[in-house]
Amino acid sequence: MIRLFLKEHLVFLVFQVLLVLFVMLLYWLDGFRNLDTAVYSIVITSILTLTFLGTLFIKKYAFYKKILSVPTEIEGVLQREARSPEIKQVEAYLQHIYRLYQKEVQLLYARQNRHLQFMNSWVHQMKTPISVIELMTQADDQIEAAGVSEEMDRLKRGLDAVLMNARLDTFEEDMQIEQIDIKQLVTEVVSTNKRLFIGSHVFPVISIVEECIITSDPKWLRFVLAQFLTNAIKYTFEENKKIYFETFFEHNQVILTVRDEGIGIPASDMKRVTKAFFTGENGRKTGESTGMGLYLALEVCHRLGHEMKIESTVGEGTSVSIIFEQHESTERGELDVDIEAERNNEGV
Repeated sequence: MIRLFLKEHLVFLVFQVLLVLFVMLLYWLDGFRNLDTAVYSIVITSILTLTFLGTLFIKKYAFYKKILSVPTEIEGVLQREARSPEIKQVEAYLQHIYRLYQKEVQLLYARQNRHLQFMNSWVHQMKTPISVIELMTQADDQIEAAGVSEEMDRLKRGLDAVLMNARLDTFEEDMQIEQIDIKQLVTEVVSTNKRLFIGSHVFPVISIVEECIITSDPKWLRFVLAQFLTNAIKYTFEENKKIYFETFFEHNQVILTVRDEGIGIPASDMKRVTKAFFTGENGRKTGESTGMGLYLALEVCHRLGHEMKIESTVGEGTSVSIIFEQHESTERGELDVDIEAERNNEGV
């Protein structure tokens, strides 16, 4: 402890020695006419220096004792025992670092717990299509291709959800922003899930204007739309209902809406439908809900910079919208118009 204290104040001790030598040099140049005064000055300086260092050591004794000991628990390290302003500031700094550490640990635990719960739920969900396919293969009759394809689609959707959930942790590395034609993208998603529409006897209605361009990541946006579509079909129990894909323009925004004619979401569940693993009243009716679809969709929309909005009326249906800001697209369009006009002027 004393060794650490001397190392910390070594510069001060060297300065005091140089100061004493300088005083002796002055007396030497003066011919040592007042030698007693010189000795007295050196003694007084030494006593004052030792007193100052001793007082400082006593004030820092608790701090040195703490940092030289091996801690057994974090609470003991964070106890406030400082007496000097410098050490008080150090302890406050350590408290701040510990709070940041706690936040990081809590986020890590929450992420691991979310992955674990999602994987457990996903494995349980995937047992159903695998069991159905297994029963088909064990039956004496010829295997029905349509039934197998339907169960394979369920497996693919489950695998996509797991992969996207895993990629959320490295979202920025897996993002590629492009100009997207909404109608073309929606048509692709509907075509990919056509067997789901056919099997549920639900029909898509695409009411999107031509060449409606937005800026986003097509892969992640395709995943979000697939989640909306799957939920819309899952909670539409009656046959011959429709799912509408519509776009609206409001100020500098493009709003893409997926609207169904299903059972709707109860008002008591509206605030929690985007929470992870929340299945709600409707999820208990189907028995196939993981409670992650809308959660993942909301996470993706937030990271892409889009707003997601949900409206629902029990017995009438649910409407889920993505709001795209179009400031950049508008500026780009104006720039293209200016360039085209300039070319026309040059041609004239």
